[in-house]
Amino acid sequence: MNQPPCATPRPGAHPSVFGHLDDGRSVAAVTLVGACGMSATILSYGATLQSLIVPDRNGVLADVTLGHATLGEYLGQPQYFGSSVGRVANRIAGGRFVLDGEACSVPCNNGPNALHGGPGGFDKALWAIAEVADGPEPMVRLAHVSPDGDQGFPGELSVTATYRLTNAGELTIDYRATTDRPTLVNLTNHAYWNLAGEGAATGAMDHVLMIPAAHFLPTDASAIPTGAFSPVAGTPFDFRAPAVIGARVHDGSHPQIRIGTGYDHNWVVRRTRSAEPRLIAALAHPGSGRTLEMLSTEPGVQFYSGNFLDGSSIGKAGQRYRMGDGIALEPQMFPDTPNRPEFGSIRLGPGEEYHHRIILRFGVEG
Repeated sequence: MNQPPCATPRPGAHPSVFGHLDDGRSVAAVTLVGACGMSATILSYGATLQSLIVPDRNGVLADVTLGHATLGEYLGQPQYFGSSVGRVANRIAGGRFVLDGEACSVPCNNGPNALHGGPGGFDKALWAIAEVADGPEPMVRLAHVSPDGDQGFPGELSVTATYRLTNAGELTIDYRATTDRPTLVNLTNHAYWNLAGEGAATGAMDHVLMIPAAHFLPTDASAIPTGAFSPVAGTPFDFRAPAVIGARVHDGSHPQIRIGTGYDHNWVVRRTRSAEPRLIAALAHPGSGRTLEMLSTEPGVQFYSGNFLDGSSIGKAGQRYRMGDGIALEPQMFPDTPNRPEFGSIRLGPGEEYHHRIILRFGVEG
């Protein structure tokens, strides 16, 4: 992947105040500035990636992730834009699961199911700024303690989210967690991408996507996986060769596209976690030349094509986000894993450490 021409790097980490919650607590913003003007702004509310600015093939900078300009908009119209979601990303059927013989329940906030940790998930927590490091590869580490019984999950869970800009044009995200009793953990970042720039008139449907997966997880009408590992071959779910998203997203001949009004499914890149990140998706915008390679230690990736963006959310450039204005690629363990032993396990016990590493590698082509 080529790197664009750029001016002199201006590295550093720059804390500021983004706003205040109703109870007066301050929400911090830390802007990491790296080489070529690339920068990322992270909020302590939800450990959220609020902005990510990268150059195109001509060195022109644009913010490529969807989000809001003010804290009030994040509070008033939650859409998980850039949020860290957990304890369990994606859906748990009926909000119910059994862990070590104990029946547990999470409040349902997505029809009949629990989504992204329930209505009071990590995306709505005020995380603490644990560490900020300046220098050529600036970083910020955020920390959160989820008490025993939080949203129905057992055990006190201590979590950190570490964002770092590297000299290689990467933003890395490391999620770590420990617990004092057995619990469930499946953390991810819920950024929405538009490599043309989040304020661009064109949405993300002209982007070219590649997912190196031979199978995906079909779902029922409430977006819960059926348990099948379905081959992508011969279907609009086959992104093993790069394909334009918009050419397939409205293919109503496939029942799974009709169920999700587009894509909102998990692709099976591997069956198990890995110690080192591996390529899980690649995205390119031909117009600007911007490219994104996503690497992760997790085996699945949820691709959501922004089907339910309905104009009610206002973006940083002042426009209303509508269907297809951004797409989400969320690396994770498979949805409803607690109720599907064939999917693996997201159990975390005392003395163990959960670690999910994500690498967002930006470049240009053409």
